[in-house]
Amino acid sequence: MKLLREKVMNEGIVLSNQVLKVDSFLNHQMDPVLMREVGAEFARLYQGEKITKVLTIESSGIAPAIMTALELDVPMIFARKNKSLTLRDDILVEKVYSFTKQETNEITVSKKFLSNEDRVLIIDDFLANGEAAFGLARVVEQAGASVVGIGIVIEKSFQPGAKLLQEAGYRLDSLVRIASLENGTVTFA
Repeated sequence: MKLLREKVMNEGIVLSNQVLKVDSFLNHQMDPVLMREVGAEFARLYQGEKITKVLTIESSGIAPAIMTALELDVPMIFARKNKSLTLRDDILVEKVYSFTKQETNEITVSKKFLSNEDRVLIIDDFLANGEAAFGLARVVEQAGASVVGIGIVIEKSFQPGAKLLQEAGYRLDSLVRIASLENGTVTFA
């Protein structure tokens, strides 16, 4: 995706050989034009797949997921990382380790929003080790629903997440794949 690659090159900041900061357009400040294009691209990739729900994890996955859901004309659900007083009973719960934050969170989704008839597209901002995607997939499977695919805005191909998800049998579509962040430079796959 050309616009996304340009944003990564022009605004992405390599913090280490493992971490790319994209807070000017994806993780803190959002570029709505880019998010609209991201949503349209995921919708194009999954047209004809009869998606009934889009699922993400808060908070950086929400913008690309809501735009994808808008394009697919389906509801979007986000898994909560923090306990909510209004979300206590009849919930699906999974533990997810965050590579960026170096912490484990319990993510929760209300059972009333996922059923065994749902065909779910998981959307997330980054893919490193695959923990968030696997956690979301386990939530979908707990509900008896089907994971149709996993859409990633930026994949760090030098980390094992993509390989692990594909080996587990999931369809994976990444809009930008990064081969390396060595020497402070973004190298695309």
